[in-house]
Amino acid sequence: MNEKDKNKLLCKYFSRFVSDHKKEFVEKVLDQRTRHITMVLEDIYQSQNASAVIRTCECMGIQDVHIIENDSKYTVNRRVLKGSYKWVDLIRHRGKSRNNTEACFEQLRADGYRIAATDPSPEGISIHELSVDEKIAIVMGNELHGTSSYALDHADMKINIPMYGFTESLNISVSAAICLNSLVPGLHNSEVNWHLSEEEKDDVRLRWLRKMVRNAEIMEKEFMKSIV
Repeated sequence: MNEKDKNKLLCKYFSRFVSDHKKEFVEKVLDQRTRHITMVLEDIYQSQNASAVIRTCECMGIQDVHIIENDSKYTVNRRVLKGSYKWVDLIRHRGKSRNNTEACFEQLRADGYRIAATDPSPEGISIHELSVDEKIAIVMGNELHGTSSYALDHADMKINIPMYGFTESLNISVSAAICLNSLVPGLHNSEVNWHLSEEEKDDVRLRWLRKMVRNAEIMEKEFMKSIV
């Protein structure tokens, strides 16, 4: 049995233990999920800030969040996340003795993303002018120093959020919310094919159902034994 058929079979099995209301909700959310936009968090050292961004991403239908850990290790802040981390894919770049920003960028480009690094300088373009015709990765740096020089030098573009007061920067979770609220509605109204593929939906659906069903791991092992 190949992986695709196995996933479909397991989805059908676990669906028996989930209410119709929840299954309908899963399908509704899946239809709004996207990997066309992804968020990249580089060395965020306050867990509540990174967790708030992840929560925002989940609310806005973003499936993947990349977390770069060169100097700062990310710790899940359950109080802030409110369970949202269970429904998104956290892709952590935390190898030792390497530039994890470089590794993340290599993966993003291999997956077809343009990389847009946030930077308050006037050199870049406004987030409101950023096109979503191609897959885009938004990079946000840490609370003190902002986006790293490596990220700024190797990104495809710099973007900023227009501001009109004395203060030069926003809290990172606020910045993420503004960026996504600027991009996602336009994406939904575009002719871009931004939805997950059917195979991606099968994969995500299965992982979500596993989290909804108690003792899913044990049940899955027993079920797979019964069909061999």
